[in-house]
Amino acid sequence: MAQRGTGMAADIAEQPEVYATLLEPAHAGAIAQVAKVIAERRPQHVVFTARGTSDHAALYAAYLTEIRLGLPAGLASPSAITVFGARPDLSHALVIGVSQSGGSPDLAEVLRVARESGALTLAVTNNPESVLAQTAELSVDVAAGHERAVAATKTYTAELMALLMLIEGVRAGDGVLPADEHAALAKLPELATRTLADSTASELAARYRFAARMVTTGRGYAYPSAREAALKLMETSYLPALAFSGADLLHGPLAMTDPDVPVLAMVGAGLGGQAMREVLARLDERRADVVAVGPEAVPGAKALLNVPAVDERYAPLLEILPLQQLALSLALARGEDPDAPRGLKKVTATL
Repeated sequence: MAQRGTGMAADIAEQPEVYATLLEPAHAGAIAQVAKVIAERRPQHVVFTARGTSDHAALYAAYLTEIRLGLPAGLASPSAITVFGARPDLSHALVIGVSQSGGSPDLAEVLRVARESGALTLAVTNNPESVLAQTAELSVDVAAGHERAVAATKTYTAELMALLMLIEGVRAGDGVLPADEHAALAKLPELATRTLADSTASELAARYRFAARMVTTGRGYAYPSAREAALKLMETSYLPALAFSGADLLHGPLAMTDPDVPVLAMVGAGLGGQAMREVLARLDERRADVVAVGPEAVPGAKALLNVPAVDERYAPLLEILPLQQLALSLALARGEDPDAPRGLKKVTATL
């Protein structure tokens, strides 16, 4: 019988390899072809539909879409279509379904309805034979391979990488990543390997073994990382974890922070990280137990989960790695099995 957590640990360890795989000519070329079609069709806005972990990847892509492409982007509410029977006019939209399994019926239904209304539809999934991929006009395979644990790790970062390559390819116009962009992305496998080699996350697990709840926070591209970290903690350790954007944290939830509530704060090297400095100052006033996730120690943080300094767009592919390790180690420290959280399945079929 396999030891608890070995599946999740193996999945986490494979992420540098997944990054490298997506950059190989076959996969990068396939993404470039899809990006070229999108660029030629010139959608006026982009709508993402996803659930769970994939919802956080979609949120990251929404930030990229608005900042890098200048197009309005948002996340659809599948129930508006599947439960309430809405039929929004998506004729000028690109509608992207993001799902590791591609097996959720409600996401496929959103893409079906969108395609009928004249939208350009795209499935981003780890299963190119899935119902989601078959429903969409276009599809991207995130090529993460089999994921052993129920809690998604490598499929999440594969979605981030594929969506980043897709959107930068659309921005280029012909779908092909500019040479400097490709060169920068080619460094990610080595940077991810270096990040995963750091044992700090495992050491922090003993510190927070008896925490009653946690808070995660970040701004901009890092906000999806905060949400994904909270979900991983809840899935694997059954630890109540609340995720807030740094701005929203100051609008009320700050009142619940104190020395007994650990805060995981994404503080990168870019504009989002700079905006978090005020948040950390306010948390420091509350004497909150803050762990910063970023390239350097920052005032107000008691500990640091170190990740290399990179372009702000790339940081989510690195900063989530020690947070996944923390979720894994914390679950084991609390006597749980992160490979098979109670009540969860790999495919959640919402209608």
